[in-house]
Amino acid sequence: MEQNLRDYILKHTGQAAETPFYIYDLELLKNNLEALKKASGRYGFKVHYALKANSNENVLRLISQYISGADCVSGNEVLKAAATGFDPSEIVFAGVGKSDKEIDNALDTNIFCFNCESVQELEVINERATLKNKKARIALRINPGVNAKTHHYITTGLEENKFGINMWQMEQVLERLRVLDNLQLVGIHFHIGSQITDLQPFRTLCNRVNEIIIWFQNRNIHLEHINVGGGLGINYHQPDEFPVPEYERFFKLFHESLRLKPGQDLHFELGRAIVAHCGNLISRVLYVKEAAKTRFVILDAGMTELIRPALYQSFHLIENLSRHSQNADEIYDVVGPVCESSDCFGKAVRLPLTQRGDIIAIRSAGAYGEVMASSYNLRGPVKTCIKD
Repeated sequence: MEQNLRDYILKHTGQAAETPFYIYDLELLKNNLEALKKASGRYGFKVHYALKANSNENVLRLISQYISGADCVSGNEVLKAAATGFDPSEIVFAGVGKSDKEIDNALDTNIFCFNCESVQELEVINERATLKNKKARIALRINPGVNAKTHHYITTGLEENKFGINMWQMEQVLERLRVLDNLQLVGIHFHIGSQITDLQPFRTLCNRVNEIIIWFQNRNIHLEHINVGGGLGINYHQPDEFPVPEYERFFKLFHESLRLKPGQDLHFELGRAIVAHCGNLISRVLYVKEAAKTRFVILDAGMTELIRPALYQSFHLIENLSRHSQNADEIYDVVGPVCESSDCFGKAVRLPLTQRGDIIAIRSAGAYGEVMASSYNLRGPVKTCIKD
């Protein structure tokens, strides 16, 4: 962790600030957004920020200054995006289970389009749009059958996943669309998974999308936009060495591999890549406990504040900020206070000799951290701190 951020955290916690809390480094986030805007702008690509990664209001307001589009997966995310500076005409509403109320609110917000995942969903959106005398713009989320080679809980592009429409169903979908007068088909949408660090699955996706674009073209269906989703991963092991993802390589791959037709725009939905590194979970050591085969560092943060390690067995770099100048020669299992054996942030973690009261940082927790926090065990709401 950079010295100025470490000093800021230690000063903050030294002033009797209650832990645990998330701290967001807005300067780092700004640097990330500038790199993203430059790399995507080179090719005229359009980026929508995925609110599911982080919906902290301070974070959203900064992102909306650089990215006008938003990718939302709930009605409340649609409303939050519109309220924090994102352009309603560039908000996309995705998700397999949109309720009638959520669809109505999105129609009233005049969003860019709905990413639709089933025939029945098309029928319901048409029904709600008819009642409001509106025409809903829709994109079909297609299951491309591409293996993202990531954790099975965050793989979304295979036939066994709940997401998307399979191509063998597409003739039936188009036939139904011909009689749904209050829908306008404007694009197609794909998403193959999350935390993808090997770019090869994206190249495979491009090849599949090229085939599908031709499939629609052969049926005289013009698609205004192609949305290839997000999924670009980050380096959780070396956040200081790689604070900004490889946007240049990522966007260049799509520029070189996708064969768009005249009048088609390419859209992306990035979340984790934008916000993960700018957020850290700060905790305090409650106890150091000797056990038969290990030593436990027990924190006041737990899976209620950051569930990713328990849910996905994900890795987060763990640092002892109180003793950063000392050699990391001790081995600990770093755990939380929640009454679950899965409440563990890391096993065999190498740290300096750690003591009660030390301040611990769990790095790169800006994505899928605060937004997934819970009140299990009647834990209090997670607190946040903003560093401009």
